[in-house]
Amino acid sequence: MRNKWTTACIAGIAAILAGVLLLDGQTAGAGPVIASSSSETASSVRAFGGELEILVNGRPLEEYYAKGRSYVEAVQGAEYQVQIRNPYPYRIAVALSVDGLNSIDARRTSAWNASKWVIDPYQTLQVDGWQMSSTRARRFYFTTEGDSYAAKLGQTSNLGVVSAVFFREKTPVPRPLTIPPQPRPLRDKDGARSGSGAPSGRAESPAQEKAQASASVVDDEYAATGIGRSVTNEVQWISMELEPRPVREVTIRYEYYPALVRLGVLPRPASRDDVLRRREAARGFEDRRFSPEP
Repeated sequence: MRNKWTTACIAGIAAILAGVLLLDGQTAGAGPVIASSSSETASSVRAFGGELEILVNGRPLEEYYAKGRSYVEAVQGAEYQVQIRNPYPYRIAVALSVDGLNSIDARRTSAWNASKWVIDPYQTLQVDGWQMSSTRARRFYFTTEGDSYAAKLGQTSNLGVVSAVFFREKTPVPRPLTIPPQPRPLRDKDGARSGSGAPSGRAESPAQEKAQASASVVDDEYAATGIGRSVTNEVQWISMELEPRPVREVTIRYEYYPALVRLGVLPRPASRDDVLRRREAARGFEDRRFSPEP
């Protein structure tokens, strides 16, 4: 995967705060921050479009606004990208989740504690898939709930949603970085973390456990995101201090066409009864002098 995003955000190491190693959400700054090291820049930022879009074959899916949120029609089996645009004159870090899982480490955390993508002012980033290591990602694609990456990890309570939360960088104090970022734990092809132990986190309440158990019953009539083919995507970790309050949050719901119709987002197609009513309303004559051109 080639992220359309400049690496200028890490050109000056003096802009990185000393000792602020934001790993596993255990420091005071924010969650870990990840930066793409792709050589391709994102200088050709589009002057239109939203801050968050879903692309198939390089083109954004049409958005439908209903029930106070944005929807797009999922395309069965199609690979897709998530495009994030920074509309601000300052650098931001974006927590991006797909089906409730962080796109970088597939964890379920708050946006503040999540690993984040860094985007320079007015630049655009395209995320092609789940980041599996510092050099490799696996593509997003539309599939069924049962085949989804979230189902493989036993996390099916938030399928069908892509969400991005934008945090502004605090003004950095120029200091040399003395401690390098620690390597992130890798995941195998099935999404399991290598090594022993499990990520630390808050214990779920009985109500949350019951809701999760209920959500584990998947329905392959609905859309979800799979973990697809491997692609090269080189990234590196940096440390940056963020403002504690997000400046923006954008969410897109995706569903297949029948579900969008049932939700009332798209119009219901004409039924056989509608056709019969049309035929019953037919009349033999109207006030016309000559036959019109077809």
